[in-house]
Amino acid sequence: MSRRRQAVKRPALADAKYNSVLVGRLVSTVMHSGKKTTAQRIVYGAFDQIAEKVPQVSPVEILQKAVDNAKPRIETKARRVGGATYQVPLEVPADRQVSLAMRWLVDFADARKGVSMRQALAAEILDAYQAQGNAIRKRDDVHKMAQANKAFAHFRW
Repeated sequence: MSRRRQAVKRPALADAKYNSVLVGRLVSTVMHSGKKTTAQRIVYGAFDQIAEKVPQVSPVEILQKAVDNAKPRIETKARRVGGATYQVPLEVPADRQVSLAMRWLVDFADARKGVSMRQALAAEILDAYQAQGNAIRKRDDVHKMAQANKAFAHFRW
């Protein structure tokens, strides 16, 4: 991290097909080695599968609800105080909430073996939409960790 000045936060760009900033961020999260076209193919393929399974709701709305369900509200950060390291619970900024939820959805989809990434991503998004699945379990684990360490909340600064 630079000691001189804060990095300028660039605005997230909307994707071309759905004109949604959230979908654009999902594409960026899925992307490896700068292969944006491949990432778009995966995300749009997952959205097509979601539209087949739940035709009455738009895939973008399903993604929005899935991300809202997977967002962590509070997390722990390591703080070093007098030679001891404490896990201090802190509220998560809104931008980081979305980033963590997206990362968890993509990582757990990637961890599913035996299916293509677009099928795994569609399944993970639908699981999170229904408030179940690995991303929701991860969020609950983060919340439990923060709850267990709330005695150290006075170390926050």
